[in-house]
Amino acid sequence: MNLSRNSMSVITLFAEDLARTKSFYQEVLGLQLLFESENQAVFKFANLVVNLTEAADPLELIAPASVASRDAGARSQLVIQVNDVDAACTELARHGVTLLNGPQDRPWGVRTASFIDPAGHIWEVAQDLP
Repeated sequence: MNLSRNSMSVITLFAEDLARTKSFYQEVLGLQLLFESENQAVFKFANLVVNLTEAADPLELIAPASVASRDAGARSQLVIQVNDVDAACTELARHGVTLLNGPQDRPWGVRTASFIDPAGHIWEVAQDLP
């Protein structure tokens, strides 16, 4: 099976404090809430849906695997393409977000900066350099 021709449409992320993480996605990232239930909040990017799920709830989604704790360490990084990384970082700082790194120009022609959401997921804003 070759999945490379298929698009990725949904990412499910687990959060110990769903209300706080939902607020971050709405207020800091400016995402539109598509659906909400007691244990879930679904947001829309232009080309991707992010499904935030209460960390204690997803057992049936990933069984027999388990959800790692927020402090277990990074296992992924989610990237948002932006027009101006420095402006995005200024906006993140306005919301009290501390950057992990950046903004910095990478040798592969991209300017990046990374931060962590309240559930421990690492996000990067990235801008293609001329």
